[in-house]
Amino acid sequence: KAPGTTQGTPVTRMQVYRPPLVWQGIGDRRLKRHLRKGEKEREQASRTAARMELLRQEVVGGLEAEGMEQTRRFRQEEIAAAVPVATAAQYFNLCLDTFGPYSVDYSRNGRCLLLGGRKGHVAVVDWRSKKLTCEFHVHETLRDVQFLHNEMMFAAAQKRYLHVYDSTGMELHCLKQHLLINSLCFLPYHFLLVSASERGSLHYLDTSTGQLVAEHKVRLGPLRCIAQNPHNAAVHLGHVNGTVSLWTPNIKTAQVKMLCHRGPVMSVAIDKEGWSMVTAGMDALVKVWDVRTFKPLHSYRSPRPALALDVSQRGLLAASCGRLVQVWRGGLRGRSEAPYLQHSLSGDGSSLQFVPFEDCLGVGHSSGVSSLIVPGAGEPNFDALELNPFESKKQRREGEVKQLLEKIPAELITLDADDISKVEQG
Repeated sequence: KAPGTTQGTPVTRMQVYRPPLVWQGIGDRRLKRHLRKGEKEREQASRTAARMELLRQEVVGGLEAEGMEQTRRFRQEEIAAAVPVATAAQYFNLCLDTFGPYSVDYSRNGRCLLLGGRKGHVAVVDWRSKKLTCEFHVHETLRDVQFLHNEMMFAAAQKRYLHVYDSTGMELHCLKQHLLINSLCFLPYHFLLVSASERGSLHYLDTSTGQLVAEHKVRLGPLRCIAQNPHNAAVHLGHVNGTVSLWTPNIKTAQVKMLCHRGPVMSVAIDKEGWSMVTAGMDALVKVWDVRTFKPLHSYRSPRPALALDVSQRGLLAASCGRLVQVWRGGLRGRSEAPYLQHSLSGDGSSLQFVPFEDCLGVGHSSGVSSLIVPGAGEPNFDALELNPFESKKQRREGEVKQLLEKIPAELITLDADDISKVEQG
């Protein structure tokens, strides 16, 4: 039978925040009064958010198999025929076999798609309306692409230097301090563009001022996979000796080093809460780690070494294993017996990313780009004041100014995000 999507359990009511009594035992009356006022404001904000939960009527969908059926046997054509027309339009394939393999990156609000071919092809697409925003060719090797704070600017790691372009394809900057960059990631709340190079150096660039905040010598070989922790803004690097190291811009040495695989680490991904880390190695193992304790939880055996990993907003884990893409549901909290979905590509996969606020997975491979439907992957409720997929030009400009005013200094990045709120007593 053709598969369909079903409504999941309703969104549960938020638990009201109970602030710790950090002001007890402090002799300074002014400081005590300030801390007490801040705790009351946080508790009131938590109560307001709990009441607003009643207005969140959108629920998460998913695939449900009947009888002896298995959801991993469902084909994308069958899923597209069973879902609404707007969701079915998200399934498509772009045949771009001339300049592949491709790297894909979505804007933070899930509105635009950035494509970067290994042989120099760059394109920005409004993937919902399928309108091409800009397209050009850099006429040299392109290793990675990355959107910055919004879809109006993006960075491209080319053959020798790092280049920054705007949404029309005009080159804004050529950063010659960043040599032979392999991987990129962006810290949106700090306006930091993080780049990992073939020479084993890690760079932090402040995109609001153009200054190089920090440059670390990792000394663990070439850096080819990078991921950021959304909880504390720490950068996770995978190395050829099987270790994963955690870095911050204010300390020149690695905060943590973990031995994760017996061979080179191929990809690293972090869940949206920042509590779980997923690594893939040349040993064809996909391991899930608890970042709070730095201990392994469970592992999966992949048919081939996974070159790309990503975790959706609802905790679905996707892995690109050669020409096969596998998606596990509930694969972070516990070990899943079988994949939730499987799809065969027309080329070897090189990168993948879930679309924010959509049940969709973008996959870049050697033959082009594919957009797959993954029911239950995206968060159905979004905060329009934080990320708005339907924002206007005026809202985008105002949001950019607000982001700059609320920018967090790079010196405040620590592994324990709660350290900044603690008060030294005595």
